[in-house]
Amino acid sequence: MSAVSDRLPVFPWDKLEPYKKTAATHPDGIVDLSVGTPVDPVPELIQKALIAAADSPGYPTVWGTPELRDALTGWLERRLGARGVTHRHVLPIVGSKELVAWLPTQLGLGPGDRVAYPRLAYPTYEVGARLARADHEVYDDPTDLDPAGLKLLWLNSPSNPTGRVLDKAELTRIVDWAREHGVLVFSDECYIELGWEAEPVSVLHPDVNGGSYEGIVSVHSLSKRSNLAGYRAAFLAGDPAVLGPLLEIRKHGGMMTSAPTQAAVVAALGDDVHVREQRERYASRRTLLRDALLGNGFRIEHSEASLYLWATRDESCWTTVSRLADLGILVAPGDFYGTAGEKFVRVALTATDERVRAAAQRLAR
Repeated sequence: MSAVSDRLPVFPWDKLEPYKKTAATHPDGIVDLSVGTPVDPVPELIQKALIAAADSPGYPTVWGTPELRDALTGWLERRLGARGVTHRHVLPIVGSKELVAWLPTQLGLGPGDRVAYPRLAYPTYEVGARLARADHEVYDDPTDLDPAGLKLLWLNSPSNPTGRVLDKAELTRIVDWAREHGVLVFSDECYIELGWEAEPVSVLHPDVNGGSYEGIVSVHSLSKRSNLAGYRAAFLAGDPAVLGPLLEIRKHGGMMTSAPTQAAVVAALGDDVHVREQRERYASRRTLLRDALLGNGFRIEHSEASLYLWATRDESCWTTVSRLADLGILVAPGDFYGTAGEKFVRVALTATDERVRAAAQRLAR
């Protein structure tokens, strides 16, 4: 019997190891701008909430506490403009990556079913389809897809890796098309609070969905906006007819967020101050890195939102990765995200102020 791992591509980040070793030999140390993992402290009010809930000897529930569901629905209405959101419209998940990887399986998809995602995209969309043995394909415009057998359509705005934002008109057109053809839409909106040159909008906004959540679900994460990647804190919001069965499946699978993490999420979603402060940190780093890259001969495309700069010197991404590794700077090659990225690199904003300044200085020489 073939192992499940045989269905999967080579783990892309392993290919970066030689370049990471090169970058690490720089006299002033490596500046790692590759993975995009948060480096700033977890806000104190969130840490305190986690500690206060540390004495949690019993099992948490998959659906979360009523307080958590109140926090989720309240944030969706306050920050995204969603209307009429109830507890039935939300579902906590154990970080967004596990959901992306296992969603096609949990939806019951398999051979003959099709999963579609952007041509430049987070690799786990493909992994999820492969784990379910479903077919997968990429798109430039999802409405050009053949809807026959298309069971799951992934949107990603703001995009990882490009930072591109789908505006309200584009989202509305896509949602209308998907509903017309009975295609389920999952919109990955994990960077929605990190718009720089554009204001991201959710598929949950009534101007996009016409006041109905039928056939649409959005995915949200606290990893970047609250520095909670280590907490594995995320959630879904949207069509109860989709979330209800997922809740039952996840109950059987024991896919539950820890009780202390649930309490931490309540605190995180109830406070907007720390989000503004973190945005200011990223905005400052973005300006410094963007100017340094442009001064070094790079061109930057899209990048109007999210935590990355999508940059190119119009050469192989691996040539660029090698060039930057010689400067002690590690970035992600664009072909990790699809063949259309083979001449780009993704440069993360997730390094300390000191390391970002070091990268800018090296690029200026």
